[in-house]
Amino acid sequence: MFSEAKVTEIYCMADDFCKEFALQQEKYMVKESNHNHRNKPNRMNDAEIMVILILFHSGGFRCFKHYYNEYVCKHLTHLFPRVVSYNRFVELEKDILLPLTIFIKQVLLGTCTGISFVDSTPLRVCRNQRILVHKTFEGLATRGKCSMGWFFGFKLHLVINDKGEILNFMFSPANVDDREPLKQGNFQRDIKGKLCADKGYIGQALFENLFLNGIQLLTRVKNNMRNSLMSVEDKILLRKRALIETVNDELKNIAQIEHSRHRSFNNFIANALSAIAAYCFFEKKPAIDVNFVKDRQLVLF
Repeated sequence: MFSEAKVTEIYCMADDFCKEFALQQEKYMVKESNHNHRNKPNRMNDAEIMVILILFHSGGFRCFKHYYNEYVCKHLTHLFPRVVSYNRFVELEKDILLPLTIFIKQVLLGTCTGISFVDSTPLRVCRNQRILVHKTFEGLATRGKCSMGWFFGFKLHLVINDKGEILNFMFSPANVDDREPLKQGNFQRDIKGKLCADKGYIGQALFENLFLNGIQLLTRVKNNMRNSLMSVEDKILLRKRALIETVNDELKNIAQIEHSRHRSFNNFIANALSAIAAYCFFEKKPAIDVNFVKDRQLVLF
């Protein structure tokens, strides 16, 4: 759980962003000619809603209703004096999806250091035995296969740097190939240098496309492929690819980005975005210490 000083810092960042976002949004809104329309602001502002969602994913809670009613409404009244009912709070969640997404993309993401890792992780929305009777994500979630077998839900595609900071993320249905997001310019934007991935990202066309954009894709070879020469530095980086697996583990087991109790798609997106935002505020992230030492040994060609 974050300290009270950290909560205040997060709220100040979110409040400053929401105010600027509202000013920019007002420029593109169509003004109504009828001045009798009520435009009463909500009792809780967008920044307070965002902070409450982020705190839920940083404190090890499992049930959001219990967290809101028993913790926020009783022990955090000095930080949030204008709390609303639980049902009203759930209704207000969908209003902060767009500002929360832009807040993460523009403020919280890390910067590329020249060494990046990419991977996808499944986000299951129900057990496989309940796929045929599952109605909440009907027409949205699909069946997919990962290293642990078949699942029903979505995929979270992540790109991180060697410091454990998230550089970019994307959600997709479960049946989307892992290589598809890297084919889009927005997903690989601001990424440079070496990009380590697993065997699921092997592809000649993808490698050439990334290479033209200044990205060197590093993967292991499959058993039926011809081996290629690789520097010792690249081999060591591939061994450190487990770093992104650790990030996925923290998102699932600490930030609770995956669970099967969603009642709407808006609730799923709000839960996933706030979990990513909470991870970005973690003080200790999994990281590796990368130091390239140049020894002056004689090299013969």
